[in-house]
Amino acid sequence: MSVEGARVERFEVHDLVAEATRRTGGLDDLGEGPFLEPMALFLESLEREAQLNDVGRLIARERVLLHTVNRLGYVDDRQRFPAIADEHIVAPVFIIGFPRTGTTILHDILAQDPDSRAPLTWETMFPSPPPEAATASTDPRIARCAATMPTRETETERDRQFRAMHPMGATLSQECVTMMGETMCTPLFHNQFRVPTYEDWVDHEADWSHVYAFHERQLQHLQWRNHRDRWVLKTGAHMWGLEHLLRTYPDARIVFTHRDPVKSVTSYASLTALVRTAGSDEVDRFEVAQDWTARLKRVIDHVMAVRSSQSYPQATFYDMYFPDFVADQFAVVSDIYAALGLPMTDEAAVRMKAFIADNPKGKHGLHLYTPEEYGIDPEVVRRDFRAYIDEHDLAPE
Repeated sequence: MSVEGARVERFEVHDLVAEATRRTGGLDDLGEGPFLEPMALFLESLEREAQLNDVGRLIARERVLLHTVNRLGYVDDRQRFPAIADEHIVAPVFIIGFPRTGTTILHDILAQDPDSRAPLTWETMFPSPPPEAATASTDPRIARCAATMPTRETETERDRQFRAMHPMGATLSQECVTMMGETMCTPLFHNQFRVPTYEDWVDHEADWSHVYAFHERQLQHLQWRNHRDRWVLKTGAHMWGLEHLLRTYPDARIVFTHRDPVKSVTSYASLTALVRTAGSDEVDRFEVAQDWTARLKRVIDHVMAVRSSQSYPQATFYDMYFPDFVADQFAVVSDIYAALGLPMTDEAAVRMKAFIADNPKGKHGLHLYTPEEYGIDPEVVRRDFRAYIDEHDLAPE
């Protein structure tokens, strides 16, 4: 780790792997599937395209090290505890949809059900050794994770803006897009850093079957000593590899969230631009919006093609519309439970309603944005996304 004020030297695969091995006490087995090759592509994109400042280079280095250390831990734990491989992932629930369509709050609401198991932020940050039910609320990794996050006393204006867009907390549910970092194939990296060449590979060339093979191993790992009736998982990144998700989990229960795409792409441009300013002094909001709008157009076309190309007889789909969710969150959750065949217990209902009451819109501040701030023309977006809008009868907001 570089000392404060010093510049991280050129990113090199062998240097980062060696540091990850040092941090894990000598582990060096990264397991099966691509990892070093996509890491090299990501690092090269960081060097050539990310326009990082010195702080950004430190952030990027630690991002790569986090996922490398975690992968080493997952592989080693599986070798030490072979019973992990005997875990079965049955009918997991996935929340999938455009960015900024209510997926985060929906995930947190569903996670209130004591019969549901959602990956928590601390578990995905420090997954090794496998978490245990007996210490689910006392594990020292919770405090370790919390210590990496700003507090009310230490947070900056950027932190406050981010919290208004996306709540943070060691014991809050975490997205699968973060877990995908352990395969070095995730749209998360291009959200945090400007790495278009790397994201082009993610969009067009990556073999997502490897992502889901490792994803299943991650769920087995987290489930082994803390089992519930069902997994509740979430990320818009599942749209990139939906067909591979359905092959890995043919009995998946999927909630697709939908919203006026003008709102989605503008809100995501706002989030991405803010996140990138943590590590770069050269963030072009117009470029961010243009780049991600085109990528999201491609991925929603992909999702529509996957859903219409063949039937998935064991899978269950439910389409959730953002205006309905805003109007009555618990009513929509009740509809989801009915559609997916989930039992709504009295305890689950009480916990969910309490969470909803305690987390009203704007609790952490309002996320304010306009298309004009990002060079977005609403009419052009609606024209380009016409097939998607018509498919789901999405009214302008």
